[in-house]
Amino acid sequence: MKLAGITATLVIAAAALLTTAPASARPDGGMGMHGGIGGGMGLPMHPGHLERLLEGVNASAEQKTQIRGILQTLRSDMKAQRQGGHGLHEQAGQVFSAPNVDARAVEALRQQMLARHDAASKRTMQAMIDVARVLSPEQRNKLFEQLKQRRGMMERHRAERESVEGGAPKR
Repeated sequence: MKLAGITATLVIAAAALLTTAPASARPDGGMGMHGGIGGGMGLPMHPGHLERLLEGVNASAEQKTQIRGILQTLRSDMKAQRQGGHGLHEQAGQVFSAPNVDARAVEALRQQMLARHDAASKRTMQAMIDVARVLSPEQRNKLFEQLKQRRGMMERHRAERESVEGGAPKR
């Protein structure tokens, strides 16, 4: 498999394996900068989804334990980071509700939010690398195929919803 294919596999796999809500990767404390992996894949997943994915790639009991541990540590780290970003939300509220909006203060907050987002992204990528090292290349390929099918199903459902909602009268 080419490097680009492996990278895509890892990105999609991590997005599916992470069982944290997108807000957990929002280091801005909820200001709308989505730090979720996979372009907002609708996390969290049903708790059984991780198990089905791991069963689908014939992961051993040891692999499952290792991956669960990696992801649990990631969830804890992201929760701590999210809690650390709540102050930014309040600061932004103060800056934007002031009689005069200070562009320098807004920029400083934006840079702090980006730094938190970057830290969350780095931490998530490290977890992806750790998960990838637990799985064999064949298992990663199987996982990628499962996720590709799931993504196609999700896209079909979204298109169906949009077509139904698009035809309904607006209130």
